Amino acid sequence: MKKLVKLVIFLILLGLLFPVANLFVKPDNSGTLSNLRPSDKSFEPVAHLLEGKCTGCHLPDAELPFYADFPIASGILEGDIAEGLRFIDMKDAFGSDADPVSEPCLAKIEYVVEQGTMPPHRYLAMHWDAGLGEDEAKSVTQWIGTVRKAHYATEGVAPAFAAEAVQPLPKVEGHKPAMVILGDRLFHDTRLSGDGTISCATCHDLAKGGTDQLQFSKGIRGQVGGINSPTVYNAVFALRQFWDGRAADLKEQAGGPVTNPIEMDAKWPAVIAKLEQDQGYMTAFNGLFSDGITPENIQTAIAAFEETLVTENSKFDKYLMGDDTALNAEEKEGYHLFKESGCATCHVGKALGGRSFETMGLRKDYFADRGDVKEPDQGRFNFTKNESDRHKFKVPTLRNLPVTHPYFHDGSTSDMGEAVRVMAEFQSDLSLDDGEIKKIVAFLNALTGEYKGKLLN
Repeated sequence: MKKLVKLVIFLILLGLLFPVANLFVKPDNSGTLSNLRPSDKSFEPVAHLLEGKCTGCHLPDAELPFYADFPIASGILEGDIAEGLRFIDMKDAFGSDADPVSEPCLAKIEYVVEQGTMPPHRYLAMHWDAGLGEDEAKSVTQWIGTVRKAHYATEGVAPAFAAEAVQPLPKVEGHKPAMVILGDRLFHDTRLSGDGTISCATCHDLAKGGTDQLQFSKGIRGQVGGINSPTVYNAVFALRQFWDGRAADLKEQAGGPVTNPIEMDAKWPAVIAKLEQDQGYMTAFNGLFSDGITPENIQTAIAAFEETLVTENSKFDKYLMGDDTALNAEEKEGYHLFKESGCATCHVGKALGGRSFETMGLRKDYFADRGDVKEPDQGRFNFTKNESDRHKFKVPTLRNLPVTHPYFHDGSTSDMGEAVRVMAEFQSDLSLDDGEIKKIVAFLNALTGEYKGKLLN
């Protein structure tokens, strides 16, 4: 009996060895975050907090504890770091002084602080001082609110919502009318395609939510692509263009489909030759550009038009601008569930999306469940060739969902409720009941806005 007691005591002491040691022998990760933004004094105290609490799993090159090379511990630590970096790489997310901290980064940190989900319990069992205290958590969330108000709040947003992760769409203004008119005409002109049968508007029909409402778009000669055509409405608010982000902006994106062999399959010299036969085009281009009709100028004009495709004045925007009656009780409950379920950690900003690239199947393997993985399913990896980008896609906007179906990069469903269920399961590891899904769908419907004064339908 005494031997058993001694063994139990020994095991208890052994179990306490590492957590006690972690209190006194700490990795030195000071400066790893604050040095990223040396002139941002408001970030400095928050950086110091996060350096002590989060960098062990959310930095690719963080200093690890002294037992990191122990046989069992090394495997556990490697797994924790890999999992942490899938959610957020703080070195990448915090960027530099040149730009404000990104909206998705702010949203992710805010969510785990408010929900108390980070660090996980298993980590806390080994690191007793890793959790944020009440005052520490408050200082982090206050800093997040300050950054949002300074850099991301839409002009005219109600003060109560100025620090929210999502914002109302701004008014469209400041565009040169002649350039927009030219871009509008080019956007709808089939002469940009090799056989004169399709235009930009074929796959991005403004009467169909800026999409073609097909699972995969059809190019010339009836060729079918392998990825769903995203909406062109509100695309101006995305950090990059295409699902894999291979185009830096709308101007670069506008040139991609023109020469793509399964889309418009055209050659620029032939396109220009056709447009030069149109006196209206010649007059418009010569009036706007010193070098007339060129591929770059065509793309510039199309991008200028697309920048105006902002669907403002949704019910949700009215609500954020201060009209409390704009949303009914169900829609407000849906918005609360949307945030509580973690949806607003990725679907952030003015378009509720487009601001980051995220793994499809963050919590559960979406592609193993769906099966038949194809090249487009590799996502951003196809462009960057970085293994960490495999199955990552630009987060789609949630605005105008009733008319932008089918959903996801693979266009696998046109049922909004099913899309919500899939996202909850595979991205947040949640099983929502029918009532919760109904409320979230009601909120999502309230995101549908107007174009040229008419509600999209």
